Amino acid sequence: MKVAYQTDIGHQRKQNQDRVAVFTNKFGNQLLVIADGIGGNRSGDIAAEQTVTILGDQFKNRPPRTPMDGIRWFARETQSINDQILSQSKHNLQMQGMGTTMVAAITFNNAVVVANIGDSRGYILHQNLLTQITVDHSLVNELVKTGDISEDEALKLPQSNIITRAIGISPDAQIEVNRFELNHGDQLLMCSDGLFKTVAKDQIIKVLELPIPLEEKCAQLVKMANDAGGPDNITVLIGINSDQEG
Repeated sequence: MKVAYQTDIGHQRKQNQDRVAVFTNKFGNQLLVIADGIGGNRSGDIAAEQTVTILGDQFKNRPPRTPMDGIRWFARETQSINDQILSQSKHNLQMQGMGTTMVAAITFNNAVVVANIGDSRGYILHQNLLTQITVDHSLVNELVKTGDISEDEALKLPQSNIITRAIGISPDAQIEVNRFELNHGDQLLMCSDGLFKTVAKDQIIKVLELPIPLEEKCAQLVKMANDAGGPDNITVLIGINSDQEG
């Protein structure tokens, strides 16, 4: 899979607490991961950095061999990272309250295993249809699921920043992990909430469908989020299941 990514501080934050990376193991499989630190100035960037770094190290040293292995691997490694961050928070006053959301994916030939916790998202673009393949662990999404508000209303509520799950917040890191098929030409989009809360879904699709390199698509989406005010850090990762980029 060809992959490109970009992260940006946005216009209203003092610090970029997003982290993004791509790792390749000895079998040629890739780990794509975005972490969005939470806790304000309470070391959210440290939690995000550790999540990405530790997950990447484990992927290179003890990689899963199959999609089913990948599902178990994500659950095990995320819980281990969660335990480490909780321990640091307990023993360091400056780190109390730190945590991070995460969305990550492992590529296996024409399949991808996707894991998430919090409200960073994953999507697949297949034949002009952009489908969200992660579940937001947020207060407003609970209201959407009960039918109390619509998805559009959820993005506009001030409570949209309240998440119900994250790494480093509770002893049980309850991640969602699922396997998806990827067809030739499908695109995988992963992002922090700084993108999807500011750029409309139809505008995202238009950029993904442009016959331009992936790096330019990432740059355009980041620019669109900043043009909309850039209220949060913005991180975008795009992968295409093809030998061609555009």
